[in-house]
Amino acid sequence: MVDRDDLREQFVTAFEGADYPISSPMDLVPALPDGPGTKFESGDFSMTAMELQTKLGSADFPYETVDDFVDDIMDQLDDRGLI
Repeated sequence: MVDRDDLREQFVTAFEGADYPISSPMDLVPALPDGPGTKFESGDFSMTAMELQTKLGSADFPYETVDDFVDDIMDQLDDRGLI
């Protein structure tokens, strides 16, 4: 089972170093500790940043804050039944 709070915290930690507002996924890459290969894991959920991009598709850019971006990621993962 996925610990949503833990997963959300992993996303915040990984993406908070980006220079907000962000207008594309490429704005996030420099902030990621392992680039596109940065892995997020909780329970039976495991996905890299690159996999997130391909599974979630287009996001609602621009995002003004890390919380706005992470909220959207969590909503999309939930809507697609991935968490």
